[in-house]
Amino acid sequence: MAASVLAQHLLTGISLGGAYALIAVGYTMVYGILRLINFAHGDIFMMSGYFMIFAMASFPWFVSIPLVLIVTILLGVGIEKAAYAPLRSAPRMSVMISAIGVSYLLQNLATYLFTAIPKAYPEIPILKRIFHFGDITTSLVTIMTPVLTVELVILLMQLINHTKIGMAMRAVSKDTEASRLMGIKVNSTISMTFVLGSLLAGIGSILFFTDRMTVYPYSGSLPGLKCFVAAVLGGIGSIPGAVVGGFIIGICETFLIAFGYSTFSDAFTFLLLIIILLVRPTGLFGEAATDKV
Repeated sequence: MAASVLAQHLLTGISLGGAYALIAVGYTMVYGILRLINFAHGDIFMMSGYFMIFAMASFPWFVSIPLVLIVTILLGVGIEKAAYAPLRSAPRMSVMISAIGVSYLLQNLATYLFTAIPKAYPEIPILKRIFHFGDITTSLVTIMTPVLTVELVILLMQLINHTKIGMAMRAVSKDTEASRLMGIKVNSTISMTFVLGSLLAGIGSILFFTDRMTVYPYSGSLPGLKCFVAAVLGGIGSIPGAVVGGFIIGICETFLIAFGYSTFSDAFTFLLLIIILLVRPTGLFGEAATDKV
């Protein structure tokens, strides 16, 4: 394989990995605080794709993007308030079943409202600008995705480590009851986690669908599962781990398709999940949890 072709596939893989990383961070943040795998997260990402289709039908792209991000955040927070908050004191399994129920609800709601026929994702002109670097041809979104991902994650880490709300998030993730006794508003802190997770899912949706151009009711299902695998691979609960996991899966998937193994690209992701759980259950950056007695 020529060096230019290799570089082209690597750039595509890094770009895909960046979109996966943004969505995986949403999984890992919610798990870090609630110990909940938010299975509806991939479907929030899918709904964000539909929001952009309808927003761009009425508004220019520079109005549509912030509008879509706001509506995606409202959807994520609304799901948390309606489906997860009432189960705060319920067994963890009940909350997980609720998350699966919300996932199926969003998929079927999208099918009912928008039909199962794939809809064309609108073209955002600035993101589709083409650049030529020697033999390599790429679009702005491909270059921008990994850069934006790294910048957003650095900002997120700064927020978590150096702000009052970040300190509250870290406290709630360690001990919810102790945090409540110390005067931390636990429900507000959890809602803020969903705000950040949904915002990243919305941004990831724009970057992902701009390159893939179609949205359908189940278009968030498989990417959502892959992003969950990325979070587990990096060490669920670890934000840098989720980012690294997203990039690994994106690059591996792209090269498998490039070498003619597209049939096995999805299976590889879940094979990787099995291997990491057998070899290192806590993931690459995860820490072994200690049970409280």
